[in-house]
Amino acid sequence: MISGEEMLAASEVRSLPLVERIGLAITPGKTGSAIKAIIDAEKAGVRQIWMTQGPTTLDALTVFAVAATQTSTIRVGTSILPFYPRHPLALAAQVNTFHEIAPGRLRLGLGASHRPIIEGVYGIEMVAPMAHTAEYINVLRAALWEGKVDHHGRFYTIKADLPARAPVPILVSTLSPGAFKTAGEISDGALSWNCPVPYLLKTAKPTLEEGAKQAQRSVPPLVAHVPVAMSADREAVFSAARKRLGTYGKLPFYRNMFAEAGYPAAEDGTLPEALIDNLVVSGDEQTIATRFRELLNGGLDELLLLPIPVKDENQEWSRLAHLIGAI
Repeated sequence: MISGEEMLAASEVRSLPLVERIGLAITPGKTGSAIKAIIDAEKAGVRQIWMTQGPTTLDALTVFAVAATQTSTIRVGTSILPFYPRHPLALAAQVNTFHEIAPGRLRLGLGASHRPIIEGVYGIEMVAPMAHTAEYINVLRAALWEGKVDHHGRFYTIKADLPARAPVPILVSTLSPGAFKTAGEISDGALSWNCPVPYLLKTAKPTLEEGAKQAQRSVPPLVAHVPVAMSADREAVFSAARKRLGTYGKLPFYRNMFAEAGYPAAEDGTLPEALIDNLVVSGDEQTIATRFRELLNGGLDELLLLPIPVKDENQEWSRLAHLIGAI
C-alpha cells in the first residue's frame, strides 16, 4: 500500500498490484454526494480517490476528513490543491488534523494553478510560479515531516514549532519539462493532467528522472491523469470529452504543453481530435481494463482516472469503480 508512513519510489510502486496503482477522481459537487462516493468507492475495491480543489468548490480536506471516519483503508489525495491562497502553516494545520484522524491515508497534491484563476479569481499576484512552488514545498515538508520551520526565503519568512508531525507524501502538479524536473528534485510524486502518453514517456519521465538524479534521491512516481469514457460510441465519447476537457485549450500552461507534445490547440482553444483520441480511454469494460494494463506495463507508474460522463454519470462512475476494484 502507498501511504504517508512509507514513501515509495517509482520502482517500488511498479512492483505493487495493479489495483494499488489506479486511482479514481471524484467531481466536487455536494458534500454528502462526495462523501458517499468515497464510501462507495472503497466498497467497490478502489484503493485511491482523488479530488480537485477550486476557488469556489468544496474544501477537499474537510470532505476527506469526514469520509475517513466512515471508511477504513481507502487513500485520498488532492489533485491538486492550489497553494497561493494557503499559507503553509494554515495548510499544515489541516493536514495534521487529517493525519490524526486517518494516519497514512492522505497524499497531498499541490500546484500553482493558473494565472486566470489565481489572479483573475483570487486576486493574488502570481509571481515566479516554479520558484514559489519549490519554496512552498520545502517549507511545508519541514512543517509536516520535522514539526519545525525556520525559513527565511523569497516568498516566506516563518519560524514555528508544530505540536505534531504528519509525514504525508507531497506531490506536485506537472505540465512543463521544468515542472517535471522540479518534481524529481523535491516531491514524492508528479501529478500530470491531460498530458498525452507519448509526452509523458518521452519528455516528462526522463526529465523527472533527471531531476531526481541531480538531487541524489530516488525517482518519485509519475501519476498519469487518464480521462475515461465508459462507452464504445466514438462520436458520443468525442462530444462528451470536448465538453469536459474543452476549457483546457484556452489556458496558457496547457496550450504550451499541448503544442510541445505535438497536439497544438486551435486559436480559439479547440482541442484537436488526435489529442482527444490519445488522452481518452473508452470502450467496454474489457477494452478499458486492457488499456489500463498496457499503460501501467508500458512505463507509467500510476493512473488517475477522470470519468467522462456520456449518458448516465452515476451509473458510469459506478461501473468504472467496480472495474478498478476487479483488476
